[in-house]
Amino acid sequence: MALLDQNLFHYSLLSFYLIGPPTFISLKFLQAPYGKHHRPGWGPTISPPWAWFLMESPTLWLTLLLFPFGQHSTNPKALILMSPYLLHYFHRTCIYPLRIYRNSKTTSGFPVSVAFMAFGINMMNAYMQARWVSHYKSDYDGGLFWWKFFGGLVVFVWGMRINMWADRVLLGLKKEGGGYKVPRGGWFELVSCPNYFGEIVEWLGWALMTWSWSGLGFLLFTCANLVPRAHANHRWYLEKFKDDYPRSRKAVIPFLY
Repeated sequence: MALLDQNLFHYSLLSFYLIGPPTFISLKFLQAPYGKHHRPGWGPTISPPWAWFLMESPTLWLTLLLFPFGQHSTNPKALILMSPYLLHYFHRTCIYPLRIYRNSKTTSGFPVSVAFMAFGINMMNAYMQARWVSHYKSDYDGGLFWWKFFGGLVVFVWGMRINMWADRVLLGLKKEGGGYKVPRGGWFELVSCPNYFGEIVEWLGWALMTWSWSGLGFLLFTCANLVPRAHANHRWYLEKFKDDYPRSRKAVIPFLY
């Protein structure tokens, strides 16, 4: 059984690294059809709040299901290390869908096919992160554990604050109605998608905290997924608002890209 789990973990980790480059390349040409890029032809849809809840949910229930079976499941350091990941996904799975429901006036559905693919990715990632933290990580007794944890935590919390703030601004604009508007203020003066920038920063912090190939793999996959979408959003803003859109803004990385 232990060998089976080791093989599953290693192949899951390898798969995350292998699907990153084709994900990045494909999203340069074809965006997932939700939000600004919604379009018909992708099969049945469900409401966006339900889609976000269902496709993000494995990050909570699978993590909580697997964690007690790890050899470090009772180690306070492992429990503390897993907490930021669970905090992020509690917000993304439970709080964010409620905020969409309360603030968004959109009537466009979320394709079930896209939600299903995201569900699968989240299943694999939840398995990797939970098993690494609760079972395979071997340096809990090392002297550098707390340095890596607190250094990464500062980065993680900074990114989460940016992400949540940007989501709040965007949902506030949707609540006003009247179609899409140019977001202004704060990080929106630097990039078109500070919500994506914040999430990338979060998972950079997670990679530092866990100091692992699984954390790095998730960071790289997050970049492969969000950077092309941020570029597409940036282009969409420029095409829709033309001269009314600030040309100095970058897509997702302040001052760089």
